[in-house]
Amino acid sequence: MAAASTDFKAPFSLDPYHVCEELGFILPEPLEELPPYYQPWMDIALRVPELVHSHKLRSLIDMMPLLSSQFLQRHQELRLSHLALSVMTMGYVWQEGENDTVEMLPRALAVPYWEVSQRLGLPPVLTHADAVLANWRKKNPEGPFDMENLELLVSLPGGDSVRGFFMVTLLVELAAVPALRSIPIVINGVRCGDTEAVAKALEDISQSIQDMTEALKLMQVYVEPSVFYGIMRIYLSGWKDNPCMPKGLVYEGVQTEPMEYSGGSAAQSSLLHCFDELLGVEHETKSGAFLTRMRDYMPPAHKQLIQDISLQPSLRSFVQQQASERLSQAFQLCITRLLDLRSYHINIVSRFITVPAARARQLRNQSQDSEWEVLSRAPTALEERGTGGSGIMTFLKTVRDQTRETLLTETSKEIKHHS
Repeated sequence: MAAASTDFKAPFSLDPYHVCEELGFILPEPLEELPPYYQPWMDIALRVPELVHSHKLRSLIDMMPLLSSQFLQRHQELRLSHLALSVMTMGYVWQEGENDTVEMLPRALAVPYWEVSQRLGLPPVLTHADAVLANWRKKNPEGPFDMENLELLVSLPGGDSVRGFFMVTLLVELAAVPALRSIPIVINGVRCGDTEAVAKALEDISQSIQDMTEALKLMQVYVEPSVFYGIMRIYLSGWKDNPCMPKGLVYEGVQTEPMEYSGGSAAQSSLLHCFDELLGVEHETKSGAFLTRMRDYMPPAHKQLIQDISLQPSLRSFVQQQASERLSQAFQLCITRLLDLRSYHINIVSRFITVPAARARQLRNQSQDSEWEVLSRAPTALEERGTGGSGIMTFLKTVRDQTRETLLTETSKEIKHHS
């Protein structure tokens, strides 16, 4: 755990927070193999989609040996273990869809999963830190960090759309790296009253957020909405606020009472949390509580960074106190770009959840075709919910509207008028 950076005498730095200079929150050089002792895990984890499809995953996991986690030493080994155990768990729970879930995760999976989770400070469920940040390799190690040269280490049912979903999200994280690098410049500039340095850093952050939105647009190219909605989404879902599993899940050998954990969510990415704290975006009670809870699904050092940014002197107050047009415009542009990103995310969610949900309801009453075959597999209980368990459209629109409130007064009136 990083120490809190509230000592304003020392310059603010990203060094204590496990943030990579080139990759930001992305795990650098994830391992592709575990020590040979753990081969029984990898043998199953690498085959989750086909084993779910053949309905054999549960029986194989039930026969799996109970392995000790004590031989996992390095951080990278723990992250690959958590990723492998996570995809096995999601496949085990959801193999038969929403109507035949399980009440208990077997000991041979639950016990090491719990131990590895405790050591990493992550929950025992698939998170953004697993599926996106630690689930990639370059086909050509010397080649570019792009869609053509990236592939997943492990996958879930859904074919190429799974790769597209996780890889595009990874490229959004990569696009944010210049913005992350600029955060200490903003904080240190505010502390010492360097208006020009803060304005320049905010301009860099604005460009980076715009690049994130451009990267997110690749989702429309690489992910098929009916496949995301009908096949993939249930495997990203958790057992908290989920009508399919109202009691949660018992982790055998860990405790006898069931536990509840949310599924994967974009709100588990540390990026927008950092930007919100830096720019002074304040969320209303319900959406704010959900976002705060999602921080428990992040690597602890990243969660600490968000907390420490929130303790810094107010950027918004600094901007209001300075008589600098360049600074005010740079701040406004940051908020506007953040609004654009959140609006585009709403567009994506509409295309990948709201529209297919309506189509699935419509097709239930009509003749059944190949489209129905895919959409009909979607869990009806999750029709209007995100995989993290939120009532998704209401939540996203509230978060966007609260972002708009952060604008300095005059621009805020103009943007409200146009939206």
